Amino acid sequence: AAPGPNAPPNPYAPPAAQQPQSAAVPPPPIAPNGPGPVPYGYPGPYPGQALPSYPVGPGGYGGYGGWPGMQPMPNNGLGTAAMVTGIISAIGFCLAPVAFVMGVLAIVFGSIGRRRVRRGEATNGGQALAGIICGSAGLVLVVAFVTLIVVAGSRGSQ
Repeated sequence: AAPGPNAPPNPYAPPAAQQPQSAAVPPPPIAPNGPGPVPYGYPGPYPGQALPSYPVGPGGYGGYGGWPGMQPMPNNGLGTAAMVTGIISAIGFCLAPVAFVMGVLAIVFGSIGRRRVRRGEATNGGQALAGIICGSAGLVLVVAFVTLIVVAGSRGSQ
């Protein structure tokens, strides 16, 4: 049965069914200075508005890609390389030539990384120190392993 004229409106009906079709909605008003800021994205300048200028660094671009006064990114590569090569040296000591080279590289990279931390160019002094320690341990293990092989080989031939 159809609802009567005094029946409440259907709450599940679409909004257009609740309003008469003749009611037109006017567009929103525009501010005196034009549209306001866009909340997301960067729409570009409005007509008559200049683009912002940024200081140009060496090479023709804006320095480190940040804002003026931004600190440069830390140079942590050698500290990380020292830790990785030191771990490889300590774990792979049975491959004596590879472990020896990795141990020496770990000590060299770790020393340079620690020097960069003291100058304030890097922030990973712990990784550089871990590289020095693991590289030194790898060198000690290589020397002990080679000595063990040489001693065992000389006793077996007698």
